[in-house]
Amino acid sequence: MIIVTGATGALNGATVEHLLETTPADDITVAVRDVAKAQRFADRGVAVRVADYADAGSLPSAFEGADQLLLVSSSDPKADAVSLHRAAIEAAVSAGVGRILYTSHQGAALDTPFGPGRDHAATEQLLADSGVAWTSLRNGFYAHSLGFMLGAWRETGVITVPADGPVSWTAREDAAQAAALILASDGAYDGPVTLTAGAAPTFAEIADLASPQAGRPVELEVLGEQKWVAAQVAGGQPEFVARFMLGMYQAAEAGFFAGTDPLLATLLGREPLTVQAQLRQPATAH
Repeated sequence: MIIVTGATGALNGATVEHLLETTPADDITVAVRDVAKAQRFADRGVAVRVADYADAGSLPSAFEGADQLLLVSSSDPKADAVSLHRAAIEAAVSAGVGRILYTSHQGAALDTPFGPGRDHAATEQLLADSGVAWTSLRNGFYAHSLGFMLGAWRETGVITVPADGPVSWTAREDAAQAAALILASDGAYDGPVTLTAGAAPTFAEIADLASPQAGRPVELEVLGEQKWVAAQVAGGQPEFVARFMLGMYQAAEAGFFAGTDPLLATLLGREPLTVQAQLRQPATAH
């Protein structure tokens, strides 16, 4: 049996949808905090269990019987993500799970300026120490983030960042489909697995790609870190959020998101979504 956590979210919800294309519904279970939000899966014959990383007591029974367990990473920037992940991994071990899969991130490292990257690296170490077979899905930075990170470039003709660097922007939908294929492979992929689009453009290169979409030249403005944070706060962004995002740009500048890997295209049997395609999405798409 395959058990998927976080299936009411966009990433693992899409993974379950792809699993249902090839896997019988009675071989899939979703483990979620709010069972009402998983009704669409229950209606199709998928078992629904309650699981909350913050409630460790809910986890062993939620994970019971899993040949494979897909753990979604915590997305709460204020939470102690590693502690939450530790609780989930310990519960998986106690439940006798056969393999743990985890939604990690490209550039996972203890020395990255990007906070979630440090959490992912620490979680991967927990997995390595668990004694259970594991697979870490190191997804490229999700391309839909460009919808808000690039700002109102269509109207202003300017993309403003604190620092520039290459990023292998990867569609969340492509990552979800790849996760389903890896789950269906039943252990063919072990340890860290990198899943990225085929290119890693800098923000300067994205500005060039955006120009035809805007119908005019789009320029890149590199403000510098403190000026950018101040501008974000002046625009109404909480400072902790601005500094959280600053870590992403710092990591990009340092090359943590620069690598690309052909595995995603191989799994999908097609080229992953490109930045150009993402830029053609409506301005409100996130």
